Amino acid sequence: MVRRTKEEAQRTRDRILDAAEQVFYDKGVSRTSLADIAAQAGVTRGAIYWHFENKGDLFTAMFDRVLLPLDELGAPPADTASDDPLARLGTVLKWCLQAASSDPRRRRVFDILFLKCEFVDEMGPVKERHQTSMREGVGKIENDLMLAVAHGQLPVDLDTRRSALYLHAFVGGFLRDTLLLPAQEDFAAHIDAFIDACIDALRTSRALRKTSARSGPND
Repeated sequence: MVRRTKEEAQRTRDRILDAAEQVFYDKGVSRTSLADIAAQAGVTRGAIYWHFENKGDLFTAMFDRVLLPLDELGAPPADTASDDPLARLGTVLKWCLQAASSDPRRRRVFDILFLKCEFVDEMGPVKERHQTSMREGVGKIENDLMLAVAHGQLPVDLDTRRSALYLHAFVGGFLRDTLLLPAQEDFAAHIDAFIDACIDALRTSRALRKTSARSGPND
C-alpha cells in the first residue's frame, strides 16, 4: 500500500510538471498562476503545494527534467593519456545543439526559459540557478580546452577562458536563433559546420590567444 501511494504521488507530481510545462509555454511564466496549472493538471492547488513550495520551485523542477545545454560536459574525461579531448568537445557540442533542435520537450523548456520567463519576485532563485549552470558550463568547456592544449591539439598560448566564453556564447545564441526563427532557417543542417568552424577558430584565431601572444612586435 505504501509503495502504491508513493507511485500515485509520483504520477501526480509528473502530471503537475507536464501541465506546468504546457501552460508556461502557452501563456508565459509571469501570466501563469498555480490555479492555471492545477486546472490543466486536473488537481487542486493544495496538491501543487504538497509537492512544490511555490511557482519558482515548480518551474525549477520542470526545468530539471531536461539537461541544460552543456550539462553533458560534466561527465569525467576518459584517460587523458589516450583521450582526444578536442574531438570529445566538438562531439558534445554538436550533440547538445542537435538534441536541443530535435527534441520537442527540450525545445519547449528552452523556449520558456529564453523567451517566456521574467526573472522577478519568486523567480529570482531560478535566475540564480541558471547563472550557476552557465558558470559551470563555461568551466566545463575550459577544462576540455586545457586538456586539448596539454595534448598539443590547440596552441599553447590559447586563452582558454576567453575561448570557453566564446563557445558558450555561440551555443546560447544558436539556441535563441533556432527558437526565434524555426521556420525561416534549417539551423540543424548547419550544426556540424558551425562547430567545426568554432574548432578551427580555436586553432588559428589570434584574437583567442593570450594578450602577450596577440601583441605585435612594436606593441
